[in-house]
Formats: sequence, structure tokens, C-alpha cells
Amino acid sequence: QVQLVESGGGLVQTGGSLRLSCAASGGTFSNYNMGWFRQAPGKERAFVAAMRWSGGSTLYADSVKGRFTISKDNAKNTISLQMNNLKPEDTAVYYCAAANWGWVTSARNAYPYWGQGTQVTVSS
Repeated sequence: QVQLVESGGGLVQTGGSLRLSCAASGGTFSNYNMGWFRQAPGKERAFVAAMRWSGGSTLYADSVKGRFTISKDNAKNTISLQMNNLKPEDTAVYYCAAANWGWVTSARNAYPYWGQGTQVTVSS
């Protein structure tokens, strides 16, 4: 059974950086699409970034382009989200997601597997 465990969240000041990690297990992830989503209080869960585990395609929300980078570490079976120049509006619970079919996508309902989330808080 696929399991995703996020880590790396925390409190950071505006302009700071954080690196989130998603440890994946229970699947052959070379065939998976991996995504990061976030949910702020009172808002719907929104797409942040996605990539094909095997490499190639990446996708970013316009709001994070140039600031966030999604990447993988095959040796550790993890997907990371490097977040730079953080802003208060980036405050949210960040979720890792996985899909073993289709193409790299920002569509939330395309991902059947989800982690429990990690809190990111950016103070002004």
C-alpha cells in the first residue's frame, strides 16, 4: 500500500526558505506522477507543483514559479519541494500526492494517494 509521509514544515519569516520532503513507500514510483498541494485555512486544497518521478515534465502553479522547485532523490525515495523567498500567503498545510496513471497534472482529483500534510507558516 502506498504511503506518503511529509516532513520539513515549520515557521519562517518572510523571504526565508524551507525544504519539504515526501518519503514514499509501498509502490514502484518510477511510473508515478508526484505532486505537492497546499490548503490554507478556509480555502480549498490548491495545486503547487508536480513532476514525473522518472524525470522530464515539471509543472508549477503561477504563484510559485521562480520561487519553488520540485525534485526527487531516488536513493532516498523522496520528493522534495524547495521553497525560497517565502511570503505570508504561502502559509498553509502542504500535502504530498501520488498517482500511478496519466500525465503530470495539476488536477487534485487525479491523485489517489495523499500524505497527512505538514504545516508551513510564514510570518510577516
